[in-house]
Amino acid sequence: MQQKLNEIRELAIKAINDSKDLKKLDEVRVSILGKKGELTKVLRGMKDLTNEERPVIGKLANEVRSKIENELEKVKEIISKKQREIQLAKEVIDVTLPGKKKELGYRHPMTIVLDDIKDIFIGMGYSIAEGPEIENAYYNFDALNIPEEHPAKDEQDTFYINEEMMLRTSTSPVQVHVMENQKPPIRIIAPGRVFRSDEVDATHSPVFHQIEGLVIDKGITMGDLKGALEVFIKELYGETVEVKFRPHFFPFTEPSAEVDVSCVICGGKGHVNKETCKVCKGTGWIEILGCGMVHPNVLEMSGIDSTVYSGFAFGMGLERITMLRYGIKDLRMFYENDIRFLKQF
Repeated sequence: MQQKLNEIRELAIKAINDSKDLKKLDEVRVSILGKKGELTKVLRGMKDLTNEERPVIGKLANEVRSKIENELEKVKEIISKKQREIQLAKEVIDVTLPGKKKELGYRHPMTIVLDDIKDIFIGMGYSIAEGPEIENAYYNFDALNIPEEHPAKDEQDTFYINEEMMLRTSTSPVQVHVMENQKPPIRIIAPGRVFRSDEVDATHSPVFHQIEGLVIDKGITMGDLKGALEVFIKELYGETVEVKFRPHFFPFTEPSAEVDVSCVICGGKGHVNKETCKVCKGTGWIEILGCGMVHPNVLEMSGIDSTVYSGFAFGMGLERITMLRYGIKDLRMFYENDIRFLKQF
């Protein structure tokens, strides 16, 4: 049995050192030290030994097992190290290569301008009001002093869901909702998406955005309206921009006006490099919004006493304001989602 143990030790060490990978090494371990391994079979035969032989063979068997286990651990560490080196060589990282930069998104130019407009009016004491995009005919027309037969209705032909419900043509209905549910003083702006059946071209779209404002209080005059809008325009376009009010007609305001600003492209000169400015068409002025004193009929229909309170309202197209601010000439660029366009802002 002593000879058998020595043979097992020699054969095991040779097999261990001949192993090229961890799988083969484990197979050697199982074949020698496993439940059915060569050393285990020998140890089971110790019951047949005499009392004098058993301690001697037992000691030798433990030495053989210890030698084999130590050799297994040594070779396992060597193989593992080699495998790690091979893996690292395959997965080597070239630290001189540029990293993969994550693309950041960009705020839409209209979002930038809308946020600036909100900041300006909030700084003037206004609050933000919102309302539904689907309205009935009363809030969209009648409550704004536009009855069924009024010609202004033709100018705001819109998308009807049924005879009474439609996609709103302006954010003016928001003002009516506020006047019905809030007692004066009122000072709000109402930004939002609106809908009209316009043909798509460089300056028109069936879906666009408006920002309307409303102030109701005792003693409000046209002077308050002009002062508020001049402050807003100069905050948005700069102190050098000039402002001009022209008489106009709107069914929901009386008196009414349209507001022009000196052209931000040519500086009000009407020409750029001796050529006629294409934005203002040589006039030096650009229309940006409409405004006026709230019509008494609109106040009364909303439950506000027009003999006690007065107010002003104004409305502007966000696309137009943004186009003028950045010199954009085609409204359709806002909706094309071209990253090359958006990343400029």
